[in-house]
Amino acid sequence: MRYHYKKPLLYMSMYGKLYICNHPVYSRCTLFEIGDKGLAVIQQRFKQDSKSTYWGEIDSWLTDELYLHPGFKEYFDSRAGGCTDDGLYPTVSIRQIMWALKMKPLPRKVWETYFDRREI
Repeated sequence: MRYHYKKPLLYMSMYGKLYICNHPVYSRCTLFEIGDKGLAVIQQRFKQDSKSTYWGEIDSWLTDELYLHPGFKEYFDSRAGGCTDDGLYPTVSIRQIMWALKMKPLPRKVWETYFDRREI
């Protein structure tokens, strides 16, 4: 039996912030910053009315779970970087970071796509 990560009943969102930018894939993300380095994390969403998907910020109940994970700092140091002249940071999807941290994955929806490259 495969187990999935479930939303907790009580949660706080103290880490990460909403970041609005002009990235070719998304316009909103959750940005984790430590010092002068940052890492943008995105999650795919589905619009029922237009039957389309888009990438945006991650669920607020996931921010502290990621940031407080014992392996987050090591992952952050390996993938994060400074802000470019365009205002962009290195980006990962929520699934990429959850797999890397060996967290239980979110249940996968039939409409979800994924990036087959490390860099987004």
